[in-house]
Amino acid sequence: MSLMNVGVSALIANQQALTTTGHNIANVNSAAYSRQTIATKALVGQNMGTGYVGKGVQVATVMRNYNELLGRQSNAASAASAADAIRYQSLMQMQDVYSGGDASLGAAINSMMNAFADVEAAPTDGTARNVVLTRMSELTARFRAASATLKEQDYSTQQQLGNNVTLVNNLAGQVAALNTQISRAVASGHQPNDLLDAREQLIREINQYVQTSQVDADNGGINLFVGGSQPLVLGSSAGQLSVAETTEYPGSGKLSLYFSQPNGEQVELTANMVGGGEIAGLLKFNNDDLVVGRNLLGRQALAIGSELNQQNKLGLTLSGNYGTDLFKLTTQTQGWSNITGYDVSNPATSATATVTDTRSLVASDYKILFDGSSNAQLIRISDGKTTNLPIDPVNGIDAQVDGLQFSVPATVTASATQGQSILFQPFSAAADEIQPLVHNPNDLAVSSAVTAKITQGNQGTLQMSNLRATDLAGIPAQDAPVRITFDGAGNYSYQTYDPATSSWSAPSAAAPYTSGQAIQINGWNITLTGTPANGDTVDVGNALDLGDGYKLNAGNASAFLALRDATIFDGGTTLSDGFSSAMAVIGTRTQSAKYAAQLSQTVANNLNADRTAVSGVNLDEEAARLLQYQQAYQASAKIIQTAQSLFDSVLNAVSR
Repeated sequence: MSLMNVGVSALIANQQALTTTGHNIANVNSAAYSRQTIATKALVGQNMGTGYVGKGVQVATVMRNYNELLGRQSNAASAASAADAIRYQSLMQMQDVYSGGDASLGAAINSMMNAFADVEAAPTDGTARNVVLTRMSELTARFRAASATLKEQDYSTQQQLGNNVTLVNNLAGQVAALNTQISRAVASGHQPNDLLDAREQLIREINQYVQTSQVDADNGGINLFVGGSQPLVLGSSAGQLSVAETTEYPGSGKLSLYFSQPNGEQVELTANMVGGGEIAGLLKFNNDDLVVGRNLLGRQALAIGSELNQQNKLGLTLSGNYGTDLFKLTTQTQGWSNITGYDVSNPATSATATVTDTRSLVASDYKILFDGSSNAQLIRISDGKTTNLPIDPVNGIDAQVDGLQFSVPATVTASATQGQSILFQPFSAAADEIQPLVHNPNDLAVSSAVTAKITQGNQGTLQMSNLRATDLAGIPAQDAPVRITFDGAGNYSYQTYDPATSSWSAPSAAAPYTSGQAIQINGWNITLTGTPANGDTVDVGNALDLGDGYKLNAGNASAFLALRDATIFDGGTTLSDGFSSAMAVIGTRTQSAKYAAQLSQTVANNLNADRTAVSGVNLDEEAARLLQYQQAYQASAKIIQTAQSLFDSVLNAVSR
């Protein structure tokens, strides 16, 4: 009978080994499945007086081949990879707004500026003027379309964040439920391997959306934490995540992840606190990359629109009037803050940023940080540059920085506490709200407001190369020209004619003349070349003194064309190259995100390969084990057959 028992125990053990091997083969393609192996141990032998005789074998347990360290490293790497990948995908979509080609915003800018060439050649031609207005309308339409694309991407990002948060909450609930089942199973003395694998797969899926850290519990459960210390899963209970605007700047569109505590309080988690996962990548894109895209686009609209508005005001229309604004621009924006009593709808209790010099603008958001002293710090968020702002007890803050006028009333500065701040987004709506204002071609002011005449009797070689108005207030009045007189020592002075007294004013102080260098007088400048003789003169007057002849003077159209090469961005980038510069910024950011995504994907793949090398099923190995256990099973059956034969022999002998 002892031989029979040995055979039966071996048969049962090998049968379970075959079943486990078959289970491995069946789950070779199951996600997160960990290879299982049988652990056996010998039954304690029986003392027969002459020694202990073995009683067979029994299955100790079914082991799960899983390395916890590799599993956690793989989860963390997968979270980082998911964050980099989703950010790169989002940047690739945003890059379409800054693409080249005939349908691009850059092409529309160049087409509009080049259209002034035809007007310069034929300043009274209605068709040429209409082409300019059409190009302006097309440009504003493309600005608005580009802005709408960014707004749509902002909306889709928020929707995706909401969907991801819903998935995480659902998965966290499933992990909590599995914790309960696993704790009950562990109480029996053995680990429920398939339940552990199912929980591990859920944790891996959670880390695709939000990075977690985990702490093992004594009862077999796992506690998951997000943002460093917020318990997403604690035993059999699961927390809740949500996405909403940041409490620091309500109304700004900046988002944060929130964790709901059991007492109902919300803990705000920034993208840096979240760490990894798609949620972290989407938060970074929404709060950083998308802001850069909007700022570049908005600054482009403000700078170009402002330059053309200013130039049109310096010229004359066909009706003889000074030009007006060509574009409607948003030059003032409200700040966002959670300071007590702060109300954006009330100018007395809110701060503003107003554009004063478009050529000094930097494509960035700004933040005024209060430190509890008599000063505040203006922080340019794009590069962290800080400017000290004194706080006046009566007037609050009124300062100009980077072409922006920052105004904060004393009611706000008095209510601000240490650490509170005001966020300014001066370019966020500029591209969305730009509109053409001039629709009549006659109102395009391409005629010069000033005219010049080199005196016929001059003895020198003076020639005029350029004449342009620079300030409306300084343009000579009608019938009141300015005469520039040169002496034999290389200097010039000027006089103004007074029609009321029919006399010239006293000469101004002498100034040196340099051929080819502009002479700036009041609201205009003139560039002359050549060498003047003693007593040579040049008269500069109001273009309306020419009668209808001013209409043929396309000097302001020439000034519009000259804007193409004017440096209006970042102190060195021309108007025509401004969009290319913005393309480069977004392209560099996208390329950097691509490299980060590729690197983190490689790390994640390598760690996952290390994990599966331990936990994965190898069909060749399982096939070998299948033959091994099959032969052992057959041998076990042979033991039982032999015991049966011996038992029959004994019965036959006894029956005789």
